[in-house]
Amino acid sequence: MTSNEVNPYLRDAVMTATPEQLQLMLYDGAIRFSGQAKDAIISEDYETSYEKLTRAQHIILEMRNGLNYDVNQELCERMASLYLFLYNKLVDACTNRDVQAIDDALRVLRIERETWQMVCDKVAEARKEQPTQAPQTVEEPGQTLSVEG
Repeated sequence: MTSNEVNPYLRDAVMTATPEQLQLMLYDGAIRFSGQAKDAIISEDYETSYEKLTRAQHIILEMRNGLNYDVNQELCERMASLYLFLYNKLVDACTNRDVQAIDDALRVLRIERETWQMVCDKVAEARKEQPTQAPQTVEEPGQTLSVEG
């Protein structure tokens, strides 16, 4: 499978994931690519390290761009600062071939991933506790409307 082909299992996982699970997947990707870049720098495969660090940087930028300031501006500003720190560490690692910068970024990424895992667990638990509602339908002559809450 070439890099341009879509992995059907990954596509299905993304399409069926909740928003909090998607965020967790982004952290997993950033951690995976950063770790691969670290290994590549150690083995002096600088082309691969550049590719992997660039992918991790793009993930961090996507997470930063996905912040919703309308929900909680103060929290989003803090997260934006954290994402900027991570992005800068990954850029430093790329330009200076700095394993320590990757380690610094990985340490923060792993803490954030652990936090998001706790969020996913709590949200899943809360969803289990909520009673499921059957879709409500409103019928008019010639039309059916289904509204799910």
